[in-house]
Amino acid sequence: MKKTCLPADIRTGVIGYGAAFNMGRNHLREMQLAGMTPAAVCEIDPERLKAAITDFPDVQTYPNVTEMLRESNVNLVTIITPHKTHAKLALQCLEAGRHVVCEKPLALTTAECDAMIDAAKQSGVVLSTYHNRHWDGCILTAIDIIRNQKAIGEIVRVEARMGGRSKPSSWWRSSRSISGGILYDWGAHLLDYGLQLIDSEVVEVSGFAKTGYWAPRTDWKNDTNEDEASTTIRFRNGVWMQLTISSLDSNLKPGTLEITGTEGSYITDTRGYNSGYELRSRNGQSLTVKEGRHRPNEWHRFYQNIADHITEGTKLIITPEWSRRPVHIIDLAIQSAQKGRTLAAKYH
Repeated sequence: MKKTCLPADIRTGVIGYGAAFNMGRNHLREMQLAGMTPAAVCEIDPERLKAAITDFPDVQTYPNVTEMLRESNVNLVTIITPHKTHAKLALQCLEAGRHVVCEKPLALTTAECDAMIDAAKQSGVVLSTYHNRHWDGCILTAIDIIRNQKAIGEIVRVEARMGGRSKPSSWWRSSRSISGGILYDWGAHLLDYGLQLIDSEVVEVSGFAKTGYWAPRTDWKNDTNEDEASTTIRFRNGVWMQLTISSLDSNLKPGTLEITGTEGSYITDTRGYNSGYELRSRNGQSLTVKEGRHRPNEWHRFYQNIADHITEGTKLIITPEWSRRPVHIIDLAIQSAQKGRTLAAKYH
């Protein structure tokens, strides 16, 4: 891996400065807070390039990636573009010797992830995914109570769910060919939560999906995301996880994450900064319910870890192999739903 002396020596750039959620600006500011230097913005929309210069007067702007890689001195690039473009753009940057961070998910297929991992190793550069929610207050609290305090005993299963009943939007995230499908957005975050709680390898994945209900009523037609998709993941230690993302559910259960253990259950809502958890346990017929609030989010730790890893060799937390795991699970779930059978997991 190529190392620099100081965080300020890491000259950062973003590919994509779209208006949605101010993601380009937010990424560069988080890099800046970690001591790195914003240096370049690549964006096909001239108006967004003007916005980037307003936000960061010292950055250089480029209309395409080839020009940015050829003319700028940027050495860390964050890719903030639609999911289907991640692999192609990342490979271009990795092969040019740049460190790369992709917005989640890392890519859409296991094969793409493996090609990216190989390219990063070949070039001796860092590859990571912006799994900022790895440091959500809800999962940090859950890890402390469930894994450290053993408050629900041995974990038996993890259930994750998101959605409700709503027609998919006209945004690209509702296009299956662009986004990858309904599991690739919040599903990637929820899988990251589960993988932190379940310290074991994935053995096999079963997938289920319903399509065709909303499609005739959307702009994307047959390319619309699944109406609902679900996967069951078996781990080597015997624990299993169920993930369901739905746009059909008229009776969504409370909480987005529910962990069942041998001595209790832990239910947490991840969809609000002021949300909390419920810890439920029984002693005979007596039910004890304890409620609490999540600790604050610690999203700043992502880019701080990237800076520390590049400059000091600190252990990388969101490795490309870690980033590959949720993609591999979703990839297998989609194939499983199509084939109607369970599929075995394979590690890179």
